[in-house]
Amino acid sequence: MGCRRRQHPGAAVRSGSALAVAGGASIRGNKPWPHWPRAAAGAAHILGEVLESGRWSIASPSNGRKTYEQRFAAQFAEYVGVQQCIPTASGTAALMTALEACGVGAGDEVIVPAISWIASASTVLGVNAVPVFVDVDPHTLCLNPAEVEAAITKATRAIVVVHLYSSVADVEALRAIGDRHGVALIEDCAQAHGARFHNRHVGGFGAMGTFSMHHTKLLSSGEGGAVVTSDDALARRVEHLRADGRCRSVVPAAIGAAELIETGELMGSNRCLSEFQSALLTVQLRELDEWNAIRRRNALMLDKLLGELGFVPQATTPGTTERVYFNYAVKVPTGPLAAAGMPTVSDALTAELHFAVRPIYPPLYASRLYDPASRRRFAISEGHLARVSEQRRSLPVAEAAAGQTVTLHHAALLGDEQEVRDIVAAFEKILVHGTELAAR
Repeated sequence: MGCRRRQHPGAAVRSGSALAVAGGASIRGNKPWPHWPRAAAGAAHILGEVLESGRWSIASPSNGRKTYEQRFAAQFAEYVGVQQCIPTASGTAALMTALEACGVGAGDEVIVPAISWIASASTVLGVNAVPVFVDVDPHTLCLNPAEVEAAITKATRAIVVVHLYSSVADVEALRAIGDRHGVALIEDCAQAHGARFHNRHVGGFGAMGTFSMHHTKLLSSGEGGAVVTSDDALARRVEHLRADGRCRSVVPAAIGAAELIETGELMGSNRCLSEFQSALLTVQLRELDEWNAIRRRNALMLDKLLGELGFVPQATTPGTTERVYFNYAVKVPTGPLAAAGMPTVSDALTAELHFAVRPIYPPLYASRLYDPASRRRFAISEGHLARVSEQRRSLPVAEAAAGQTVTLHHAALLGDEQEVRDIVAAFEKILVHGTELAAR
C-alpha cells in the first residue's frame, strides 16, 4: 500500500474517509475540471468572417469564394487519407446517407455491435432495414469478427463497425469478412477522430467511414458529421442524399448563382452542414492531434495506476498504432463493487470527483431508447415490425461488460497529473468501501 501513497500523497487517508454519497468529504472538492468543448485559436475570428460573409449555407447564392464546407472537406479528407469527404448535419445523418449510398434499404439486414449509442440501430431502422445485434470482443468491446461471420445471412447488406470509446476495432478482419460475402463495411468513427490502425487513420478501411462532430466529440462543432470515402461513385451518391438530390457543380458558379445543381439522379433530403460549423471545424482540426496527445498521456497513467488497484482498462485491437480517447472505459474488479451495480458505482465516483462517471452503453436491444414499435413509420408491414422488434435477445459478452464497466468523458483527460491522481484516489476510495456500496 506504500506504493499507492507515494503515487498519490494523501490518497490512502482520503480513501479511508466516508464516501461522498454518504455525506463524507469528496476527493475532488470544488476544484474545476477542464471544460469541453474548447475553442481552438482563431475560432471566434473565423466565425465572425462567416457572419459577415452573407453566406451561411452551401445552398445560398455563391459569393465568388470557396465555401468553408469545401475547405473543411478537403482538409479532413487529407487528414484521414481518403479521396472524398462530404460533411453532413450530424453523425446520424452521415450514417444514414452512408447506408443508403451502399444500397441498404427495405428489408435488408445490417450487422451492428451490441454495445453502441442508439444511432447505430436507429439509422438502420431509418432506411427501413433490420439491425442485427452481434456480440462484442470482451477486451475491446468492439464487434467480434467471429460473431459477425456467424450472423451473416443472404439478407445481410452491410456491416457497421464502431470504434468504441478508446478502442479500434479489428477492421482488417471485418473487411475480409465483408469482401468474402459481398457485404459493405461501414466504419462508424464518431468516437475515434485521429485513431490509427497499422499507421492508417480509421475511416479509410471500409467502403465508407462516418464521423460525428457533436458537442461531446473529440472534434466538435456543436452538431455536425461527415462521410469519407475513396470511392467517387459512393461520394456522389452521398452528396445527393444529403442535399435534397443536388450536388455541387463542377463549373464554378457565377456570383449570385446557386452552386448546388439539380441533376435528377437521386432523391435526397436536407442534411447539410452550415457554414458556421464548417468554418469552426477548419480551426478545431488544427489542434485535434495535440489534444489527443494530452488525453493519451493521461490515459496511459490511469491504465498503470488503476491496473495496480485491480481495475481493468479497456483494451484495443493489436495493430492499433495511435489510440484516441472519447471515453476512458474501465472494468471494476469482481466482488463487492461489481455486486453493487454500475449505476451505484458511477454515482459514488461522480460524487467523489464532481465529474460525471457513467456506466457503458447498455446492449442496444435492452436500451430504453430502442423501441421501434413507438413510431408508426417503422410499421411498414406487420412482418417487418416483428423482425425489428424480435432482435431483443441475450448476448452474454455485451451483458457482462455492461454489468462491470464505467466510463469517464475525455474532458477528464485534458488536465494535468493532479487530475489523474484524483481519479485514481476516487477509484481507490470506492474500492475500499465496496461492501458498503453493495449494501446500498
